[in-house]
Amino acid sequence: MTDQKTAVVIGGGTGIGRACAEVLAEKGWAVHCFGRDRDADWPAVLPFTALDVTDEAAVAAVAAQVPALDALVNSAGIILHDGQEFEGDGFRRVIDVNLIGTERASVLFREALAARRGAIVNVASVWSSFGSGRNPAYSASKGAINSLTRSHAVAFAPQGVRVNAVAPGWIETRLSERARTDPARSSAITQRIPLGRWGSAREVGDVVAFLLSDEARYVTGAIIPVDGGYCIA
Repeated sequence: MTDQKTAVVIGGGTGIGRACAEVLAEKGWAVHCFGRDRDADWPAVLPFTALDVTDEAAVAAVAAQVPALDALVNSAGIILHDGQEFEGDGFRRVIDVNLIGTERASVLFREALAARRGAIVNVASVWSSFGSGRNPAYSASKGAINSLTRSHAVAFAPQGVRVNAVAPGWIETRLSERARTDPARSSAITQRIPLGRWGSAREVGDVVAFLLSDEARYVTGAIIPVDGGYCIA
């Protein structure tokens, strides 16, 4: 018998998901990552399994093998550029991954989380709060993550399962590469951030770890900005 806590990180192979997994592993958690792909420098000590969050049968099969779980991090997400999100197929694809994928994993792992009175953290975005002229599907999906988080927090509470979300701002990941490598855009973004710099994925992971910890045992339905103050500027 072990008291080690266990976590599943969906979209855990890159960016914020990977950072969450690494922070939890450093804190002694047993962490298993799932996702479409992973970074080339993936640490061998961190288990990773390929999984498409839009494949309901595949996610259900994974969840069926997990009878008890302390934490679920829903970090799978995509963004499409060059106007693709204004097209029907592109818009649906982003919603399917970012929103429906999060809902699907949360529902399928619900009973395992209830068995340990565990917690869920979803990854929203600063774009949950205002519109994006470039990426309407991404913004819409993240706004819906806020509402889904609150709804699941109410629905899952009788089973002792807490549900929260983080809303990252401009974080140095592959997802933000276009903005970071555009000098004019990156400069404008940085100037708006009160703390004067972009954030790291690790800084988001630290907040996620707090929300999954016993220290946050009375926190549910919260959306925590991790944006250096971007949304208040």
